[in-house]
Amino acid sequence: MAISWPLVVSLLLSISSLATSASNSDSVHEAFVQCLLDNSHPSHPISEAIFTPQSPSYATVLQSYIRNLRFNETYTPKPFLILTALHQSHIQAAIICAKKGNIQMKIRSGGHDYDGLSYVATVPFFVLDMFNLRSIDIDMETETVWVQSGAILGELYYRISELSKTHGFPAGVCPTVGVGGHFTGGGYGNMMRKYGLTVDNIVDAYFIDVNGRIHDRKSMGEDLFWAIRGGGAASFGVVLAYKIKLVRVPEIITVFRVEKTLEDNATDIVDQWQHVASKLPKELFVRLVIDVVNSSTRTGGSTVRVSFISLFLGDSKTLVSIMNENLPLLGLSQSDCIETSWIRSVLFWTNITIDSPTDVLLNRTPSLSYLKRKSDYVKQPIPKTALEGIWEKMIELQPAQMIFNPYGGRMAEIASTATPFPHRAGNLWKIQYLANWNQGGAETAQRYIELTRKLHRYMTPFVSKNPREAFLNYRDIDLGVNHNDRGSYLEGRVYGIKYFKGNFNRLVHIKTKFDPTNFFRNEQSIPTLPY
Repeated sequence: MAISWPLVVSLLLSISSLATSASNSDSVHEAFVQCLLDNSHPSHPISEAIFTPQSPSYATVLQSYIRNLRFNETYTPKPFLILTALHQSHIQAAIICAKKGNIQMKIRSGGHDYDGLSYVATVPFFVLDMFNLRSIDIDMETETVWVQSGAILGELYYRISELSKTHGFPAGVCPTVGVGGHFTGGGYGNMMRKYGLTVDNIVDAYFIDVNGRIHDRKSMGEDLFWAIRGGGAASFGVVLAYKIKLVRVPEIITVFRVEKTLEDNATDIVDQWQHVASKLPKELFVRLVIDVVNSSTRTGGSTVRVSFISLFLGDSKTLVSIMNENLPLLGLSQSDCIETSWIRSVLFWTNITIDSPTDVLLNRTPSLSYLKRKSDYVKQPIPKTALEGIWEKMIELQPAQMIFNPYGGRMAEIASTATPFPHRAGNLWKIQYLANWNQGGAETAQRYIELTRKLHRYMTPFVSKNPREAFLNYRDIDLGVNHNDRGSYLEGRVYGIKYFKGNFNRLVHIKTKFDPTNFFRNEQSIPTLPY
């Protein structure tokens, strides 16, 4: 057989090019590590915070805060380095050195970014891991807390409860979520109808900018302080800590969980719920979790189950009275209710036995699964006949689920421009679409992701339009990807308008002013203005 010398030469050149590329990449990475060491403060050595694939603990450190197993596969892109910052100077060094080498930096607090953007990239990257920076400093005289970005919500709640039975904070119901990402994306919880979001209760911050300088609210200015409260701080810099204002809670709080299926008149109850949930007293939050379960009576063997899960800032007698006046079809009785403290209501909402020791909230290891999430906002009640169609579609697409989170109350009082989070008055509830599964592999993942997408598409007639709004903290890469090149602004506008509506333009201007070279970037970051 004749030898094709052009092909041989081509292959040799390709191999040589790959070898040169790998060598150049290694050289860049080595220079980056050396830069970190050179910029390390003698009193806070950085070497012990550096983990490379050659480090014995690298895999453990990487996987410890991967909360979506979909991004813990062998084929998932891995960082060439993880920096588990132990001091603010380590963050400053990371920014200075990454800028010098034009290296992509991902910032991870608790690892709950649903689409993995805090620890996965398609280009060479490193992870700035914040989990060591988790101090919580509570001042009960001023009712404020300085909490570092690497703390988790459970730690924050537990420390508050150690000092007071009548204070809390309106953040999420999952205790292992990291403060950093949750706060800056507009985190919400079951007190949002009374007190708004995390971002509505932040009064100051320590922030490290693109030049490695540390700022508080006064020195960063009101524009930047506005942007990092709901606009995704990872587009602008690194938040070291937030100062938050605690809220008052009664010593007695009431919770309940009541489940109804289609055979229990669930459709009529949901229909009644959707007309009153946003108008209930601010102290009352009633979430719906809608899934498909087995049925022994329905044709096909499946039915829809609706779980009504509530928190009420008050006693059970008052709660039952309010519910029976506004949502009588649920038939709530005193025996359905549990009177408890605020800190134990956190256990209840996390599906932890309510009389468990509250220090279980300090556990940083959640149960893990493969997952996909999407979001929507509903502005008009859904016709009852359409609800019936939705149930049939859910049975077809099981195990895809939905969660309805009611708005109104304080959420409707705060201006849509007060923070970058724009979803205020006019929203009846937010939808979270979710699918969880326990088997790895790309093919399995694609099947479950597509089930979630199909349910999302089916809901199109019933949700917000122009734009179809979405919630930043329910990160959804389906909404658009930014390649951070010449088309960055136009690509960013596609998802940016959905997450931020009219606030997107202000975020872009702030981004352009404070990070003009777009150093702080990811696949869904705020872009700079086009040249």
